[in-house]
Amino acid sequence: MSGRPVIFLLIVCLNIHCHHSNESVITVTGPISEKNVGIALPHEHVIVDFIGADFITAGRYDADSVFHKALPFLNDLKKQHCTTLFDCTPNYLGRDVKLLAQLSKASGIRIVTNTGYYGAVKHKYLPKHTATESASQIAERWIKEFNEGIDGTDIKPGFIKLSADNGPLSSLQKKMIEAGAITHLETGLTVAVHSGDGNAAREELNILMQHKVPAHSFIWVHAQNEKDRSYFSEAAGKGAWVEFDGLSSENVQEYVSLLKFMKQNNLLHRTLVSHDAGYYSVGEPNGGQFRSYTTLFTHLIPALEAEGFTKEEIEQLIIKNPAKAYSIPG
Repeated sequence: MSGRPVIFLLIVCLNIHCHHSNESVITVTGPISEKNVGIALPHEHVIVDFIGADFITAGRYDADSVFHKALPFLNDLKKQHCTTLFDCTPNYLGRDVKLLAQLSKASGIRIVTNTGYYGAVKHKYLPKHTATESASQIAERWIKEFNEGIDGTDIKPGFIKLSADNGPLSSLQKKMIEAGAITHLETGLTVAVHSGDGNAAREELNILMQHKVPAHSFIWVHAQNEKDRSYFSEAAGKGAWVEFDGLSSENVQEYVSLLKFMKQNNLLHRTLVSHDAGYYSVGEPNGGQFRSYTTLFTHLIPALEAEGFTKEEIEQLIIKNPAKAYSIPG
């Protein structure tokens, strides 16, 4: 089954549904207008290194090997008419912005990278300075990446990626969210937070809103892990983005169910969907098992059509919402 017919229809619609021209999304090859984001995957990975912040070094992998492993998967994605991919690998977990820029240029897929740190897994991926620095000092590091570029390049982050375990948040995880709030207020970047459960997401959103960050600048990452769907209504009802991002060929019907729930509750306009796929895993032979980015197009869209989702509703999920979620004032 192919999602190709509906994709072609969506391409035709792209120029009809324009957003405010002063909103932009920052890719690794420069900013683009929100209306030019096109069909987008809001949560994927190209490379990840799980060794931990204390041990991570640039020399742990060969960038050319990663490039050759990842490029065919991005080329396959391009064939599905997807134009933008948000890479959610943060610093100290394998972020490599030069590699992302090379892959973007080679594949024609726009790639967006991030600033921020990953606080889940009991702080394994947090650098030592986070224990002693204030939220403001940590935020200064992230703001500097936004203003000056990442790792000596002119590549700038397009969002803030944070992470926490199940609620209640640890004091260090709370500090990361506070640093994210400070960074948002200075840069306008959206705050996307890997959240262990609904309680964590609720706490994260509360902290951000206490710091005057609007709910629409928060993405609840991995919402599918929370089985109590009332949390989805609560977060989206406040204006936050609820992201179901573990789509695979094995769980398509679960994702149809989640998206039907959001549709029935008039919350489709606050919903994001992606695979959390890829990726070259540093330290595994040949980078391990790389998972395709195309299930949304080959499996999910046909399944949604079969359930009566309209072209406009599918367009909302894969074109309008990602662009709106990640756009910042121009």
